[in-house]
Amino acid sequence: MGDEDEEGMFGGLYEDGHWIWDDNSEALVFISDLPPKPVEAIQIPTKALTGTIEFRDDVDLLEQIRFRRRYQRKVKPGQPEVITIQDVKDIALYTAPINLLSPMLINMLHLPTTERFIRALIIYSQYYLQISDEMAKRILELETKVSTPQCRLVENEFRDNLSDLRLLVAKEYSTMLIGGGDTRKFHHMGPEKKRKSLSDKDARFFETLLRMCVQIVWLALGRKSFNQIELEINRIFKTEIFNAVEHTLRTEYIAKMAKEERDALLGLCLRHDKKLNTRSPLMNEVFCHRDIDYRVLGLGVIKYCQYSARALYMMQAVAGPEETLSELGIVLGIIGAPRSSFDTMLKPLPTGSSKSKSKASMSSTSTYSASPSSKSTGSTKKSGIGLLKLYEDIVLPKKETKMPYFPPQFPDESEEIRPCNEVQRKRWLNRLVRLLHPQTAAR
Repeated sequence: MGDEDEEGMFGGLYEDGHWIWDDNSEALVFISDLPPKPVEAIQIPTKALTGTIEFRDDVDLLEQIRFRRRYQRKVKPGQPEVITIQDVKDIALYTAPINLLSPMLINMLHLPTTERFIRALIIYSQYYLQISDEMAKRILELETKVSTPQCRLVENEFRDNLSDLRLLVAKEYSTMLIGGGDTRKFHHMGPEKKRKSLSDKDARFFETLLRMCVQIVWLALGRKSFNQIELEINRIFKTEIFNAVEHTLRTEYIAKMAKEERDALLGLCLRHDKKLNTRSPLMNEVFCHRDIDYRVLGLGVIKYCQYSARALYMMQAVAGPEETLSELGIVLGIIGAPRSSFDTMLKPLPTGSSKSKSKASMSSTSTYSASPSSKSTGSTKKSGIGLLKLYEDIVLPKKETKMPYFPPQFPDESEEIRPCNEVQRKRWLNRLVRLLHPQTAAR
């Protein structure tokens, strides 16, 4: 109709299903008498708050016997009886509430990428607790002593070590975000998936996986400092703004830190942008302009020609066999410790002269772990003072003073990927089916 589409055939304007005449024109106005079209309200399902979910840690003797017979990893003849990352995952899955579990979560936990991710979280959290205690002592000493340039060099070394360990976590987390490697089938989007992003489902799964990882790290570190571990893990994944755990506990632990303590524990790769442009501290470590060894970004996945002592330590920690950790002097919580020193639920057994001390530590641990999400903030500045020391402190090899070795071409050979325990994965899937559908499983 040309210009008549805009002004109408009779000099009027057509808007929202009816004619509106101009003031200069003399004509009738047509108004539709049809009822307004009803707008369908979209019901968005409410996500359960994963931060309030508590795991059972007071498993009675009957439940422990059932776990040992049905679900505990069986050691084959000739294999060393040491604690593996699979053993810790088994305890977490067995004590998790049913509404937290899903086949997708169980399958995701039994991927090589996820295992490297969890082991990187363990070594980072352990070193964070270690440096947090050390910095707390240094801040107290500043009241009677003067800080020297040597002190600042030591604190800068702490800061660089924590940044590199955060980078270990970030590299595996980035693989999950883009759906790379074995995480491809768990990604919510992709070129072969002709659908939009399932943001609600993806957010729910992320919260569930993060809560499960917090529990696994806590178990691997001897059931100590749950609040501090949970606060820090949520901070590096969600930033200080969106840290729901901090909003619940209201500890204000970062605001209470001294400047030296904040620089060492949080690092220099922090960006305080607007909320919509905020990146998590993990992603800030990836895009931070600082001197890093390029081999750290491919540890456990890409096979390099040469490793520095520092890179080899990290590679064995996140991707090496658990039975060789103690031989190499690598500390990863209780991972790699003799299985005979712990009970079925991976609690330390009293031995020798430390019998009374062990009993006291176990009783205090059980009391604390009964409500790990409580609002008690006494442990947010301590890393388990008075508990039995189950493992040594981490001593990372120093950085190379010279430039790292650069090969003539980028390596294209993959590292040998250690497979996950397929038997245990099927056991937990079958248990979940029996718990969700008891009548069907009985048939």
